[in-house]
Amino acid sequence: MTEHGHHSPRTINTDEPGKTSPTRPKQTPLEQMGGTTGLVYMGLPIVTFVLANSAFGLTYAICIAVGVAVAISVLRLIRKEPLQPALSGLFGVAVASFVAWKTGSAKGFFLTGIWSNIALATIFLISLLVRRPLAGVVWGALNGSGTAWLQDKPSRRAYDIATLTLTGVFTARAAVWQWLYDDHRTGWLAVARILMGYPLLALAFLTVLWAGRRSAKRLAALAEQQPGPNV
Repeated sequence: MTEHGHHSPRTINTDEPGKTSPTRPKQTPLEQMGGTTGLVYMGLPIVTFVLANSAFGLTYAICIAVGVAVAISVLRLIRKEPLQPALSGLFGVAVASFVAWKTGSAKGFFLTGIWSNIALATIFLISLLVRRPLAGVVWGALNGSGTAWLQDKPSRRAYDIATLTLTGVFTARAAVWQWLYDDHRTGWLAVARILMGYPLLALAFLTVLWAGRRSAKRLAALAEQQPGPNV
């Protein structure tokens, strides 16, 4: 109790009532994707699919890849690790396996990745052309800052750079994977899928982070320059 009879404010830890909880630092892009363990989990179904296809054929490869993805999800659930990356990976493996089964070819496993990156590159490029860079729109929605940055040219330019970087990533993925697909290099497709997957996306996300921080500083400085309300 203070001398005025009021409790001083404190942060309550909902996990352990009665104890204070320090502010949690923001996660890095790699941590949001599950850390280095998440990268390993992401690559395992792809590697097992290619190896199983070489050893046992397409049907067994599909079953084994989906089984590995399910096992990873269960393992993360048991270990109380973030499930979102594992569930996203499971969904992706399931869809890719279905396409491979429908096409009757192991390389069909990688078609969804090519299609999705073509679509993403197109969407991000269109957002640049209409002067609504998608990197800024998504970032503003995620952190609650909205679209005030659209009125500030330096902020919009920073998000243009971030959006262009992501467009380049999606375009490079689609181009390389399509080339390997057309050349029937399934093994190299798996390698390219892993190397150009989360690691490359994490690097591109650093550009978005830079743009977000630059814009936040700009908007804060502009807000300070605004005259206050008359008293």
